[in-house]
Amino acid sequence: MAVDVHQLELKLVRRADGIELNLLPLQGLWTEEQYLTLTNQTNHLIEFTDGVIEVLPMPTDKHQALSRVLFLALLAFVQRLGGTVFYAPLRVQVRPGKFREPDLIVLVDAGDPRRQNEFWLGADLVVEIVSPDKPKRDTEEKPFDYAEAGIPEYWIVNPLTDSITVLVLDDEAYSEQHVFHRGEHARSTLLDGFHIGVDEVLDAT
Repeated sequence: MAVDVHQLELKLVRRADGIELNLLPLQGLWTEEQYLTLTNQTNHLIEFTDGVIEVLPMPTDKHQALSRVLFLALLAFVQRLGGTVFYAPLRVQVRPGKFREPDLIVLVDAGDPRRQNEFWLGADLVVEIVSPDKPKRDTEEKPFDYAEAGIPEYWIVNPLTDSITVLVLDDEAYSEQHVFHRGEHARSTLLDGFHIGVDEVLDAT
Protein backbone atom coordinates (compact mmCIF):
# COMPACT_ATOMS: atom_id res chain seq x y z
CA MET A 1 0.00 0.00 0.00
CA ALA A 2 1.25 3.47 -0.72
CA VAL A 3 -0.20 6.95 -0.74
CA ASP A 4 0.98 9.98 -2.68
CA VAL A 5 0.08 12.61 -0.09
CA HIS A 6 0.48 15.41 -2.63
CA GLN A 7 -1.94 14.09 -5.25
CA LEU A 8 -3.87 12.01 -2.70
CA GLU A 9 -3.84 8.97 -4.95
CA LEU A 10 -3.99 5.53 -3.40
CA LYS A 11 -1.73 2.86 -4.84
CA LEU A 12 -1.48 -0.79 -3.81
CA VAL A 13 1.86 -2.57 -3.74
CA ARG A 14 1.73 -6.36 -3.88
CA ARG A 15 3.47 -8.28 -1.13
CA ALA A 16 5.13 -10.35 -3.84
CA ASP A 17 7.04 -7.23 -4.84
CA GLY A 18 8.79 -7.33 -1.48
CA ILE A 19 7.74 -3.80 -0.57
CA GLU A 20 6.27 -2.99 2.80
CA LEU A 21 4.92 0.39 3.84
CA ASN A 22 5.17 1.89 7.29
CA LEU A 23 1.73 3.42 7.76
CA LEU A 24 2.66 5.42 10.86
CA PRO A 25 3.85 8.60 9.06
CA LEU A 26 0.63 8.58 7.01
CA GLN A 27 -1.75 8.28 9.93
CA GLY A 28 -4.11 11.21 10.03
CA LEU A 29 -3.67 11.87 6.30
CA TRP A 30 -5.97 9.20 4.89
CA THR A 31 -9.22 10.42 3.35
CA GLU A 32 -12.52 8.57 3.54
CA GLU A 33 -12.33 8.00 -0.22
CA GLN A 34 -8.87 6.44 0.11
CA TYR A 35 -10.04 4.23 2.94
CA LEU A 36 -12.97 2.95 0.88
CA THR A 37 -10.69 2.35 -2.11
CA LEU A 38 -8.18 0.50 0.05
CA THR A 39 -10.77 -1.78 1.65
CA ASN A 40 -12.24 -2.56 -1.77
CA GLN A 41 -8.89 -4.08 -2.76
CA THR A 42 -7.98 -6.23 0.23
CA ASN A 43 -9.49 -9.02 2.32
CA HIS A 44 -8.03 -7.56 5.51
CA LEU A 45 -10.36 -5.97 8.03
CA ILE A 46 -9.50 -2.29 8.15
CA GLU A 47 -11.24 0.33 10.27
CA PHE A 48 -11.04 4.09 9.90
CA THR A 49 -11.32 7.08 12.22
CA ASP A 50 -10.69 10.66 11.11
CA GLY A 51 -7.76 9.97 8.80
CA VAL A 52 -6.32 7.08 10.81
CA ILE A 53 -6.58 3.49 9.63
CA GLU A 54 -6.26 0.37 11.78
CA VAL A 55 -5.58 -3.01 10.24
CA LEU A 56 -7.23 -5.68 12.38
CA PRO A 57 -5.75 -9.15 12.92
CA MET A 58 -6.86 -11.91 10.59
CA PRO A 59 -9.63 -13.95 12.28
CA THR A 60 -8.57 -17.33 13.66
CA ASP A 61 -10.38 -20.63 13.23
CA LYS A 62 -11.76 -20.32 16.77
CA HIS A 63 -12.95 -16.77 16.15
CA GLN A 64 -14.80 -17.89 13.03
CA ALA A 65 -16.34 -20.86 14.84
CA LEU A 66 -17.81 -18.56 17.49
CA SER A 67 -19.00 -16.16 14.81
CA ARG A 68 -20.65 -18.94 12.81
CA VAL A 69 -22.70 -20.25 15.74
CA LEU A 70 -24.04 -16.79 16.50
CA PHE A 71 -24.60 -15.96 12.85
CA LEU A 72 -26.70 -19.05 12.21
CA ALA A 73 -28.74 -18.55 15.39
CA LEU A 74 -29.38 -14.87 14.70
CA LEU A 75 -30.17 -15.50 11.04
CA ALA A 76 -32.74 -18.19 11.84
CA PHE A 77 -34.42 -15.85 14.31
CA VAL A 78 -34.47 -12.55 12.41
CA GLN A 79 -35.37 -14.02 9.03
CA ARG A 80 -38.76 -14.93 10.50
CA LEU A 81 -39.16 -11.23 11.32
CA GLY A 82 -38.18 -10.14 7.83
CA GLY A 83 -34.69 -9.15 8.92
CA THR A 84 -31.18 -10.11 7.93
CA VAL A 85 -27.72 -10.75 9.37
CA PHE A 86 -24.32 -10.25 7.75
CA TYR A 87 -20.75 -10.87 8.81
CA ALA A 88 -17.40 -9.17 8.35
CA PRO A 89 -15.99 -7.90 6.16
CA LEU A 90 -18.78 -5.38 5.69
CA ARG A 91 -18.26 -1.74 6.56
CA VAL A 92 -20.58 0.19 8.87
CA GLN A 93 -20.35 3.97 8.86
CA VAL A 94 -20.49 5.26 12.42
CA ARG A 95 -20.54 8.81 11.05
CA PRO A 96 -18.77 10.57 8.18
CA GLY A 97 -15.08 9.96 8.76
CA LYS A 98 -15.49 6.87 10.95
CA PHE A 99 -16.05 3.25 9.88
CA ARG A 100 -16.09 0.00 11.82
CA GLU A 101 -16.33 -3.63 10.67
CA PRO A 102 -18.38 -5.56 13.25
CA ASP A 103 -18.11 -9.33 13.31
CA LEU A 104 -21.90 -9.55 12.89
CA ILE A 105 -24.48 -6.92 11.99
CA VAL A 106 -28.25 -7.29 12.26
CA LEU A 107 -31.20 -5.42 10.79
CA VAL A 108 -34.71 -6.38 11.89
CA ASP A 109 -36.02 -5.16 8.53
CA ALA A 110 -33.99 -6.41 5.55
CA GLY A 111 -35.33 -3.48 3.53
CA ASP A 112 -34.07 -0.88 6.02
CA PRO A 113 -32.63 2.08 4.07
CA ARG A 114 -29.49 1.97 6.23
CA ARG A 115 -28.60 -1.19 4.31
CA GLN A 116 -26.47 0.17 1.48
CA ASN A 117 -24.44 -1.76 -1.05
CA GLU A 118 -21.05 -0.12 -0.42
CA PHE A 119 -21.42 0.18 3.34
CA TRP A 120 -24.20 0.20 5.91
CA LEU A 121 -25.30 3.44 7.56
CA GLY A 122 -26.12 1.74 10.84
CA ALA A 123 -27.66 -1.42 12.30
CA ASP A 124 -30.05 -2.62 14.98
CA LEU A 125 -27.59 -4.96 16.68
CA VAL A 126 -23.87 -5.62 16.30
CA VAL A 127 -21.67 -8.37 17.71
CA GLU A 128 -17.93 -8.27 18.33
CA ILE A 129 -15.76 -11.20 19.35
CA VAL A 130 -12.93 -9.92 21.53
CA SER A 131 -9.50 -10.29 19.94
CA PRO A 132 -6.59 -11.10 22.26
CA ASP A 133 -4.29 -8.60 20.50
CA LYS A 134 -6.22 -5.62 21.92
CA PRO A 135 -9.24 -6.49 24.08
CA LYS A 136 -9.94 -2.84 24.90
CA ARG A 137 -10.79 -2.22 21.25
CA ASP A 138 -14.01 -4.23 21.63
CA THR A 139 -14.73 -3.70 25.33
CA GLU A 140 -13.92 0.01 25.76
CA GLU A 141 -13.52 1.75 22.40
CA LYS A 142 -16.27 0.28 20.26
CA PRO A 143 -19.07 0.84 22.79
CA PHE A 144 -18.52 4.58 22.28
CA ASP A 145 -18.48 4.17 18.49
CA TYR A 146 -21.59 2.02 18.23
CA ALA A 147 -23.43 4.29 20.65
CA GLU A 148 -22.42 7.24 18.47
CA ALA A 149 -23.90 5.38 15.51
CA GLY A 150 -27.16 4.95 17.42
CA ILE A 151 -27.08 1.14 17.31
CA PRO A 152 -29.64 -0.06 19.91
CA GLU A 153 -27.84 -3.22 21.08
CA TYR A 154 -24.21 -4.37 21.22
CA TRP A 155 -23.05 -7.87 22.14
CA ILE A 156 -19.47 -8.44 23.29
CA VAL A 157 -18.44 -12.09 23.10
CA ASN A 158 -15.32 -12.41 25.22
CA PRO A 159 -13.48 -15.77 25.13
CA LEU A 160 -10.87 -14.29 27.49
CA THR A 161 -13.42 -14.00 30.31
CA ASP A 162 -15.85 -16.74 29.19
CA SER A 163 -18.67 -14.23 28.98
CA ILE A 164 -21.15 -12.49 26.70
CA THR A 165 -22.01 -8.90 27.61
CA VAL A 166 -25.19 -7.35 26.25
CA LEU A 167 -25.22 -3.56 26.12
CA VAL A 168 -28.39 -1.58 25.42
CA LEU A 169 -28.45 2.01 24.17
CA ASP A 170 -29.83 4.42 26.75
CA ASP A 171 -30.09 7.89 25.20
CA GLU A 172 -26.58 8.46 23.81
CA ALA A 173 -24.62 5.82 25.76
CA TYR A 174 -24.82 2.10 26.46
CA SER A 175 -25.94 0.63 29.74
CA GLU A 176 -25.01 -2.90 30.69
CA GLN A 177 -28.09 -5.07 30.40
CA HIS A 178 -26.29 -8.15 31.73
CA VAL A 179 -23.02 -10.08 31.67
CA PHE A 180 -23.82 -13.72 30.91
CA HIS A 181 -21.43 -16.48 31.98
CA ARG A 182 -21.08 -20.20 31.35
CA GLY A 183 -24.18 -22.13 32.29
CA GLU A 184 -26.41 -19.19 31.34
CA HIS A 185 -28.26 -18.12 28.20
CA ALA A 186 -27.44 -14.71 26.74
CA ARG A 187 -30.66 -12.88 25.96
CA SER A 188 -31.44 -9.96 23.69
CA THR A 189 -33.54 -7.00 24.74
CA LEU A 190 -34.13 -5.83 21.17
CA LEU A 191 -34.95 -9.26 19.74
CA ASP A 192 -37.67 -10.40 22.08
CA GLY A 193 -37.34 -14.14 22.58
CA PHE A 194 -33.83 -14.54 21.19
CA HIS A 195 -31.40 -16.33 23.48
CA ILE A 196 -28.40 -18.59 23.10
CA GLY A 197 -26.31 -20.64 25.51
CA VAL A 198 -22.98 -19.09 26.46
CA ASP A 199 -21.41 -22.56 26.47
CA GLU A 200 -22.81 -23.22 23.00
CA VAL A 201 -21.05 -20.12 21.68
CA LEU A 202 -17.76 -20.38 23.55
CA ASP A 203 -17.32 -24.12 22.86
CA ALA A 204 -18.05 -23.80 19.14
CA THR A 205 -15.69 -25.77 16.93
